[in-house]
Amino acid sequence: MATRSDAGPDRDAVPSRRALARLISVLEAGGPAARAALREVYPRAGRAHVVGLTGPPGSGKSTLAAALARAYRARGERVAILAVDPTSPYSGGALLGDRVRMPDLAADADVFVRSMASRGAVGGLALATGSVTAALDTAGYGRILIETVGVGQDEVAVARTAQTTVVVTVPGLGDEVQALKAGLLEVADVLVVNKADRPDADQARAELVLLQSLAAPAAWQPPVLSTVAVRGEGVGELVAALEAHRAYLDSSGEGARRARERARAAVLAAAQAQMAATLERAAADDRWDVSWQAVAAHERTPDDIAAELVAEASTRYWDLVPTDET
Repeated sequence: MATRSDAGPDRDAVPSRRALARLISVLEAGGPAARAALREVYPRAGRAHVVGLTGPPGSGKSTLAAALARAYRARGERVAILAVDPTSPYSGGALLGDRVRMPDLAADADVFVRSMASRGAVGGLALATGSVTAALDTAGYGRILIETVGVGQDEVAVARTAQTTVVVTVPGLGDEVQALKAGLLEVADVLVVNKADRPDADQARAELVLLQSLAAPAAWQPPVLSTVAVRGEGVGELVAALEAHRAYLDSSGEGARRARERARAAVLAAAQAQMAATLERAAADDRWDVSWQAVAAHERTPDDIAAELVAEASTRYWDLVPTDET
């Protein structure tokens, strides 16, 4: 894992919890204010260990995240939990609040829990997840846990944000084979069978081990662990596995390679979001109504109109805030 040296901006000058909450709201809102804030935050980030927790609904990701946070707090570490929730169709906000899901942790001054609305983003994360993670890193939280939205089997975007990805499943869901098909197993750095007090837990773990044996050999072999997060069982072993993976990233050069891949993904995601906003501005012009009608009447193809829209958006509506403030 590529880490920043201790030289550089003063990380001791971290914001208060209230100021951090306001900063995150700015970053979530996007736009010029968010870009300006991120320019201040980003150079100070790069030291935290970011762990993603993903997997199917009902696997106990929230409970496991809370158990991990307690384990890290017992070691004297500051922890942030970023929980991405489904978007409310009425308010556009997260359906669950941080104090509802983890009330005991929310009262700890060295634990910061934040719920974020996915706002329609695919892959189990919100669009601002990377920016908010950088803010939490800058604020001095050395362990950042990102819990994905839990929408199904396609939550692999977390691997482009987290340094270590934990795939969580439970016995009886039939997700072991589906995970392999959808790519979840491939992005896993650690595999966890949660709710391992169920009778079929050993079988679920054995199936994961079998599926793992079918994959191509790799320098890092993801361990398959069992936990009962609600009772804290197996959490110590999970913490040890996360430490082992972090050490592997540091010593093998894999961490630096992944950091470059995450950087590329972050830049492309930002570019796509900016281009999408630019296209929306261009398409809002009433002059395009005739084009929509031509496509509706099958007189012209969507691809041809799209090419014209991109060309016009690029020349007339591309008004991004410059990166250099002069």
